[in-house]
Amino acid sequence: MTTALATTPPDESRAARLITDGLDPKTWIIADTVLIGWHTGRLTGIGWGLLGCLFAAVMPLAFIKYGIHRGRWADRHVGPRPQRIIVMGFVTVSVTTGIASLSALGAPRTTVALVSAMLATVVALLAVTPAWKISVHAAVSCGSVALLAMTYGPMMLLAGPLAAVVGWSRIELEDHTLAQVLAGSAVGGAVAAGTFALVR
Repeated sequence: MTTALATTPPDESRAARLITDGLDPKTWIIADTVLIGWHTGRLTGIGWGLLGCLFAAVMPLAFIKYGIHRGRWADRHVGPRPQRIIVMGFVTVSVTTGIASLSALGAPRTTVALVSAMLATVVALLAVTPAWKISVHAAVSCGSVALLAMTYGPMMLLAGPLAAVVGWSRIELEDHTLAQVLAGSAVGGAVAAGTFALVR
């Protein structure tokens, strides 16, 4: 009698896999849109934030799942660089559409700034990806911590260890090197914070 095979390879860290999957870019984007939306306009602000999330997280995730279903990539983290470029290109178009929609509908300036920070981050990552597999997980997690700290104050920097753990998980799973994680963290934090400060 056979038993179901585990989805995690025996030599792979289960903790690292859970962290990579649970604290992926989508999770951070949802957290940003809800928390910054609440700070901006309570329930109305969350509504605007979730509209931005539709373009920044939901539609990209649907595109990735469609690609998996069609056999174009193996999983939602999309490892190979040529495939990542395609996904990032779609995300760029989707988020740009989101910014245009939010602006046209009269969304709060802070919400537009938040989604603009997401766009600037993905464009920066896309510029590097053809030559080097910079870490998107690290970029989004560090950028998110920076945006939350700019909104709620320095106390939100206490979320920094979560971003560090995300970076560890990417290295532990051998999806990225330490250099790729550190570069992603630096680019994500700087670009997201700079864009958010400029637009809002």
